[in-house]
Amino acid sequence: MATASGTWAFRDRFGDRFGRTYFRRFGPGVVSSVGLGTYLGDPTDAVDDRYRAALVTGLETGINLVDTASNYRCGRAERVVGEAVREAAVDRDRVVIASKAGVLPFDGERPDDPGRYVRERFLDAGLVDPADLAHGSHCIAPGYLDAMLDRSLDALGVDTIDCYYVDSPERQLAVRDRGAVYDQLGAAFEALERRRAAGDIGGYGVATWEAFRVPSDHDAHLDLAEVLSRARAAADRVGVEDHGLRAVQLPFNVRMADAFTVEAHGVGDTAGSDESGGAGGAGDGPVSALEFCHREGLSVFAAASLGQGDLVHSGAIPGPVEAELAGDSPAQRALNFARSAPAVTAALVGCSRPEHVRESVAAGTFDPLGAAAFDSVFE
Repeated sequence: MATASGTWAFRDRFGDRFGRTYFRRFGPGVVSSVGLGTYLGDPTDAVDDRYRAALVTGLETGINLVDTASNYRCGRAERVVGEAVREAAVDRDRVVIASKAGVLPFDGERPDDPGRYVRERFLDAGLVDPADLAHGSHCIAPGYLDAMLDRSLDALGVDTIDCYYVDSPERQLAVRDRGAVYDQLGAAFEALERRRAAGDIGGYGVATWEAFRVPSDHDAHLDLAEVLSRARAAADRVGVEDHGLRAVQLPFNVRMADAFTVEAHGVGDTAGSDESGGAGGAGDGPVSALEFCHREGLSVFAAASLGQGDLVHSGAIPGPVEAELAGDSPAQRALNFARSAPAVTAALVGCSRPEHVRESVAAGTFDPLGAAAFDSVFE
């Protein structure tokens, strides 16, 4: 697993090559504020090869954060990540590996009959109770998460995953009410607290697309204050002193800034505030997802920091905003916008080609916006 001594040694390996805030605290040590994502791409051997080369390039040139999931590229992504970590000239304890579970994964390729595959591999096999299934493809029940974590550890070929996300819990809102989904998260967190105590994960998080950046009256909304409360309760049930909820993953970029602008998350008693301040005092109004995470010390990992490729072209970033950002290319400036936001520990970027990774690494040689300059973008 990633360690304090290992990740600090990774940082020191690059001296003063990167900007002052390129490496940021996470878990027991530090992590690069640009991370490698593995979501996009066809489930083919050729794409595997490109990903492997790109991941090795990133690990050897200054990125020590890799994000993946059991379902990405039909299960191939985790296997390639594990291969790249072993191939790169970087020790395992220098690399922060994040994975996630929620969407039922295929095994290497998309089956001709996905419904039959799910029925035979998950329902008939007893891995998933039909009552826990949403959209025919999503489950966050404790037993399922346990099985997927074991699968991820095996696919990655590691003893510990540094951050393990409950993926897309808002999908469950299609089949049950919000209170029931919070109950599901509480049960999931309890299972993950036990795996954390066993050393199988370093910590856990929640990865979402909509839940934390939409208004409170939106059908997909989940309140971070209640999510955090469920993590604290789970830790109490397991008998550990502090909860293991470490991270939130959500989309954030210059065109998709809802996590900064939409105030939809409670503070005060629900969020566990105390006399020292913490998550705000009683009577505070709702805050944005980024503000909530900043107050509570939760790390935010920005998905879609390049708008899934939409922000890499000239003119894609609004002129007045782009003028404030450092970088030699639109892609670098877009990454540096995401890295500038409060509570954002790292901006995740796709890494299917080595040349794209090199450009992303170079973004870290520039400093992001300061707090005042970032705020001024929204005035």
